[in-house]
Amino acid sequence: MTISYRTATTDDAALMSALGSATFVETFGHMYSADNLAKFLENHSAANWAVELADPAYAVRLAFDGERAIGYTKFGPPHLPFEPEAGRVAGELRQLYVLSGFHGGGIAVTLTDWLVAEARARGVQDLYLSVFTENPRAQAFYRRYGFYEVGRYSFMVGDHADEDLVMRCKLDD
Repeated sequence: MTISYRTATTDDAALMSALGSATFVETFGHMYSADNLAKFLENHSAANWAVELADPAYAVRLAFDGERAIGYTKFGPPHLPFEPEAGRVAGELRQLYVLSGFHGGGIAVTLTDWLVAEARARGVQDLYLSVFTENPRAQAFYRRYGFYEVGRYSFMVGDHADEDLVMRCKLDD
């Protein structure tokens, strides 16, 4: 297996729609009704991805096994319900997904290392993310990067609310 990486472009909107939907369904799809899942997956439309991929406030890195996209991470401006510390520049790790057949191979580490470097290059001092309260593996992964809990919020999938942790990492420590 030879894994390669590249930054996504606006030409990748359809690819990101398919990969974003597939990774979310694989990871969390069993938790939701068909209606709630379908409503949530509208967020992963090619049109929505095209808007974000064209916006310089976002950056997306893809992982490939040969020609097959198998994972990605997305950096963006903060949107979580938190108050950034006054005078500090905040950014957000919006998504990090790797297809399950590729877990444990260091792909998430490579993608996260890229995202942290991207955030630093943009002058971000505080990087935030949200993670499902019942996903201890992901929480442990983020803690290794220095993320710590700063709050909780309701992550909506259709009309279903999940409790997520909001985590912060000070990149200038």
